[in-house]
Amino acid sequence: MAFLNIERDGGILTVTMNQPETRNALTGNTAVAEFVQLCADVRLDASVKVLILTGAGSIFSSGGNVKDMKRYFDDALTPDMIREEYRQGIQQIPNALYQLDVPVICAVNGPAIGAGLDLSCMCDIRIASENATFAESFVRVGIVPGDGGAWLLPRVVGMSKASEMAFTGEAISAGQALACGLVSQVVPPNELLPAARALALKIAANPGGVMRMTKRLLREGQNATLASLLEISAGYQAIAHKTADHREAVTAFIEKRAPRFS
Repeated sequence: MAFLNIERDGGILTVTMNQPETRNALTGNTAVAEFVQLCADVRLDASVKVLILTGAGSIFSSGGNVKDMKRYFDDALTPDMIREEYRQGIQQIPNALYQLDVPVICAVNGPAIGAGLDLSCMCDIRIASENATFAESFVRVGIVPGDGGAWLLPRVVGMSKASEMAFTGEAISAGQALACGLVSQVVPPNELLPAARALALKIAANPGGVMRMTKRLLREGQNATLASLLEISAGYQAIAHKTADHREAVTAFIEKRAPRFS
């Protein structure tokens, strides 16, 4: 059975992790390959404007399959082999999803644990159900964040809060996640997907090409110098000024009507 269930409505893709029997675990199945393929497909499809990611059942994602980790007890699996397995396995998800230039809304329907929390941090916007909890819980099973969480989480909540979560492994509530900026909204469970879709519609109403460049600038701005980002911005702006969508937006503004983007 496929791990991801993909539904499309216009320019909006709703992607549901659909293995609630494994708590939507990201290892020991086809999750990695499906995420990588999804991102490759979306990058090539200019008509996709926004993606919503959520989980089936009561849990968003438990991250790595802890039961599957018992196989690492086998002495035949050397540290070099395990390291390469991470490189070619779960680390491909952040490589693909974080670099995706389409806006991604994460609708966190329940607990997001370990790599499940880190997966949410790969997205641009997080909306949480009141039932959601969040835990950077790797230390509690005697491992480190192997999927990029040590890079992702501090960029979302700051180093102090990320350190507290990573060192204790304790879960925080949806309300606490809102307070520390991990999520931007907390809604009742039955309002989660409608809230995500309402936000997606607002995003999808804008020109898709410019949206992708805007996301790329936000990503670059996390690491670039101001001078470098200004130079990239000038280049992107030169492209934007020559698009049909920009011409339509300016014309619609002058004519006092709603724009009709391609």
